[in-house]
Amino acid sequence: MFSLDTIIRENIKGLQPYSSARDEYVSDGSTMVFLDANENPYNNGVNRYPDPQQRSLKTVLAEQRGIASENILLGNGSDEVLDLLFRAFCEPNVDAIISLPPTYGMYKVLCNINAIENKEVLLTKEFQPDVEAILNTITETTKILFICSPNNPTGNTISKSKISELLTNFKGLVVIDEAYIDFSEDESWVRELANYPNLIITQTLSKAYGMAGIRLGICIASKEIIAVLNKIKPPYNVNELTQKKALERVIDKKSVATEVQNILKERDALIRALQDIFYVKEIYATNANFVLVKVDDATKIYNQLLEKGIVVRNRTTQALCENTLRFTIGTTQENNALIKALKELV
Repeated sequence: MFSLDTIIRENIKGLQPYSSARDEYVSDGSTMVFLDANENPYNNGVNRYPDPQQRSLKTVLAEQRGIASENILLGNGSDEVLDLLFRAFCEPNVDAIISLPPTYGMYKVLCNINAIENKEVLLTKEFQPDVEAILNTITETTKILFICSPNNPTGNTISKSKISELLTNFKGLVVIDEAYIDFSEDESWVRELANYPNLIITQTLSKAYGMAGIRLGICIASKEIIAVLNKIKPPYNVNELTQKKALERVIDKKSVATEVQNILKERDALIRALQDIFYVKEIYATNANFVLVKVDDATKIYNQLLEKGIVVRNRTTQALCENTLRFTIGTTQENNALIKALKELV
């Protein structure tokens, strides 16, 4: 059912991307005199333009995920990656996407920025997709379906069978946002890339890798989809410092794994402590580095915690999330401070 040619915006099909100096000549490591890019010649570590295709970093990421470098596009955070998807495949004031609240709020923001209709189909009470309702919402102008798994703010993993059904029955793109996949026991959908030509996976170095400050987002898809996105991405969208720092971090797999295990251990400890707090009504199952909790009065508790110097996220205005707070898992000391403050509240 899926045809990439019918999804791409007409003006993008014939677009000739900007060819930068570093696209036209790719260094093989030889000592060369670079007089092609109007750069400052005095070396300070960042006087040269960065690799526009981030080849060294992509090579490591591809090897770790068992895919080819041509299946990866890197962006200035996942938000840039998501914005590129809108600009490549959604015609302003014509096309639509489907999102599944409660979910990551940036999907809706990008709809507004790009003049795209956002068709919202609420998750069920179990925070799972209503497949029938989603399929009934699809029209000829529906280009992308966004699924966050593990979901933000609920923390749960979306059913694999439900996602498979949607991938099979939707002739548009299905984007699975895996920002929190490193905290989950479930496998990444990257393993299914060859089975679904309309599958796109987004990941990030902001969560498990602890690199929110460098802004590095990952898009994984077929070579054909990545080629379309490469047409419209800015030539030097990932700077030299980000590329170097990211490469150092992704190579250090042992440190990342240790930090993830510590976060999971702290998450379990926090959940156990929350079970003894009388105004906590429900603790939702989570596969992320946070836990969503239903309380008797979320706004009141949020403000009381602020007075104690603790900032959490009040999600009470989100669909299906009335009177809920989202607690990110911190260090042992930070989590103990949260638990102490919660126990002191009246």
